[in-house]
Amino acid sequence: MVFHLRHTFFAIFALAACAFAADFTGKWTAEFTTPVGGPQKYTFEFKVDGEKLKGKAFFERMGQKGEAELLEGKIAGDEISFIENLDAGGDTLRITYKGKIAGDEIKFSRQVGDFSTIEFTAKRVK
Repeated sequence: MVFHLRHTFFAIFALAACAFAADFTGKWTAEFTTPVGGPQKYTFEFKVDGEKLKGKAFFERMGQKGEAELLEGKIAGDEISFIENLDAGGDTLRITYKGKIAGDEIKFSRQVGDFSTIEFTAKRVK
């Protein structure tokens, strides 16, 4: 009986955790200024599968447009994290994003290698 109750409790807890996961799916836009690269405009496209995040970042920085595949994407409740790799003259620079959703906004922390960290807000495209 205890074995059965334990599995039932775990199943209910797992379902409740999934029910409270925030909805990150869709397009999000952000504009921010970096110490090195000046103003940057981003559109993130997120696709969520359980706790896994996939997607792309479309950006405009220093007069150049581009896109990057999002890597190592994770969702945990109302938090999101992923990596964007930046080609820096033949070297790959990891940009780590960590954010927390509140309604139609995500407050992000963006760390570029060991160089700089900035805070910015992305807004859901409706």
